[in-house]
Amino acid sequence: MNLITGATGFLGTHLTAHLVGLGENCICFYRTETKRDYALKIIKTYSEITDLLIEQNIKWVKADLLDIPKLNHVFSTYEVTQVYHCAGMISNAPSDYKKLRKVNIEGTANIINFSLKYHVQKFCHVSSIATLSKNPELSLIDEQITISEHDKTNAYAIAKYGAEREAWRGSQEGLNLIIVNPGVILGHGFYNQGSGEIINKYAKGFQFYFNKTTGFVGVYDCCKAMHLLMQSSLKNERYILVAENLNFKILAAKIATLFSAKPPRIKIKKWMLFIFWLFSLLTTLLGKKRQMTKDLITSLFESDAYSNDKIKTAIQFEFQTIDVVLKQIKENSNF
Repeated sequence: MNLITGATGFLGTHLTAHLVGLGENCICFYRTETKRDYALKIIKTYSEITDLLIEQNIKWVKADLLDIPKLNHVFSTYEVTQVYHCAGMISNAPSDYKKLRKVNIEGTANIINFSLKYHVQKFCHVSSIATLSKNPELSLIDEQITISEHDKTNAYAIAKYGAEREAWRGSQEGLNLIIVNPGVILGHGFYNQGSGEIINKYAKGFQFYFNKTTGFVGVYDCCKAMHLLMQSSLKNERYILVAENLNFKILAAKIATLFSAKPPRIKIKKWMLFIFWLFSLLTTLLGKKRQMTKDLITSLFESDAYSNDKIKTAIQFEFQTIDVVLKQIKENSNF
């Protein structure tokens, strides 16, 4: 039996569909009925998924990673053999820093502890390329170097790094661990949040772009790679999941062209965001969260490229091109 945390998030939803489509049974954590219902809507877009398969293979459980009694009940009631830990909080607001650490680090520690207690066979921890750091001797970032908590980086990256440390702690205590570090994940659905907003905006002709290069990957490849790694004999390793390193302007132009919209033509400059940052400081006086920070502004203008050699060698994995990923998104979109 698979346990999927964050099963109503973007990756967790698609992972649930992938595993159920393969005939596997899943316990899926959710927080609200609204999110669960939307996840089901996306799961049903997969042609191989039927209502009967959903009923037979998915057990929805309302649970919080910080609710110890609930977690204990789940692990003691169901025979959990594999855990896919997709849950996590994403925020750029400085006021959310303590909550970020609590959810991402303490929440991960709780899942790790119960996985150890109930002898889970294998654990897949979903991290991020945000936790990886440059090796000055290499042109591409690989799995060798991670950030440290003392690096000058954003709160989200630090919280994800802390969650990784809890996962590695679990491996040292005997848990068979796989960590994946996906790039920006692209796929259909969830168009009002995260990477889905990139698709939504540029499909509708958004005219601004960042001159930034980073790694991108399709959600189907993420799910497939995670499952293959969990089925393999590999353990206590991390793997970057990046199909291509692309400049945002190029990606935006691809999306716009595919959806018959105008490609972006206005490059966003730092001074524009610093004005927005100053404005966001004023909004805090009104009790609103400040999402824009100096660290975030800096990161939006830093370009990084990532190597996917390790996973391609380990399991002979071949990624779909981003062009193929975008075409799949268009086929499943309604705008």
